[in-house]
Amino acid sequence: MEFLPEPFRTIVSFAVVLGVLIFVHELGHYLAARWRGVHVERFSIGFGRAIAQWTDKRGCEWRIGWIPLGGYVKMHGMEHAGEAEPDPASYRPGEAFHEKSVGDRAIVVFAGPFFNFVLAALLFAAIFATVGRPVQNPVERPEDQMVVGRVVPQSPAAEAGLRAGDRILALDGTPMQQFTDLQHYIEARPGQPVSMLVRRGDQELTVTPTPTARAEDGRGRIGVQGGGTIQRERLDPASALVAGTWHMVVVSGQTLSGVWQMISGQRGAEEIGGPLRIAQMSGEVADMGILPLITFIALLSINLALINLFPIPVLDGGHLVLYAAEALRGRPLPLRAQEYAFRGGFALLITLMLLATWNDLTQLGVVRWVTSLVG
Repeated sequence: MEFLPEPFRTIVSFAVVLGVLIFVHELGHYLAARWRGVHVERFSIGFGRAIAQWTDKRGCEWRIGWIPLGGYVKMHGMEHAGEAEPDPASYRPGEAFHEKSVGDRAIVVFAGPFFNFVLAALLFAAIFATVGRPVQNPVERPEDQMVVGRVVPQSPAAEAGLRAGDRILALDGTPMQQFTDLQHYIEARPGQPVSMLVRRGDQELTVTPTPTARAEDGRGRIGVQGGGTIQRERLDPASALVAGTWHMVVVSGQTLSGVWQMISGQRGAEEIGGPLRIAQMSGEVADMGILPLITFIALLSINLALINLFPIPVLDGGHLVLYAAEALRGRPLPLRAQEYAFRGGFALLITLMLLATWNDLTQLGVVRWVTSLVG
């Protein structure tokens, strides 16, 4: 997309990335609803006035809204039984969502996040089968694990004065034994200066690089490689699928670990981002090429799946919690209890959205610019 000027390139990249993720998520709900015999009245990508729409032979209206910030699948009878009298002229007995068993409803709701997990696994598998899976050649001696093999030009490590051949001893006073320890330490500290004790020849000195956030996932990086070299190993389709699925599981675990660190106070909430940061990162990743863009989509797909599975009413995970309670009780929760749960979930979701937007504006420099204007 080099032929597009910068603002339009970012907008197009953002629309493509978000459109793919939302379509796959809603496609999961749609196909599961069809499988469990629920009539789907509308499949919408985006909100607001429709820029394109059509109705298929099953009576489902497909539409594309002009605001590409979400989507939804409207299923027949999604309202709770007894909440309103259905219109006899349009009601389809046996095809209403609320008429289905709690298991069928849970399948339909869970299918959206599940399809996002599947998308990530397939994208990783495609990368491993075509470009190859990254493999670091082991160093010959264990003591060479912490020797810098390469410093990326103009990276934080290069600007701090780190050189190839330096042996990294400690980070912020914490001894480092393996290069993976260094990676995990740096990844958790984007934007935070790190004091690095290194041995260069017979001298010990300290350099202080400030990790920058990687465009694809926001984790910190300083631009160094260990004593081993990174190569790519192409896998056959079956092995690539297994490796891609496992990589999706590993990344999901790392993401949940990061969320827990935020909840427990080990990491700051400033890492929470929203649509503005996704749009900015989409444009940056698209400039890097197709491989980083595919990786970025896979990582976002995992994040979307996990966020939707959080036990917050309004989200898919909240619905699953209510269905679990219904299965244990043998009947749905009272409508008033569900109403309070959804109000609380909506308030929490709005709070998180405001926090993410504030973080986005702060990172983009808008808050600093406004502050400079008023004072």
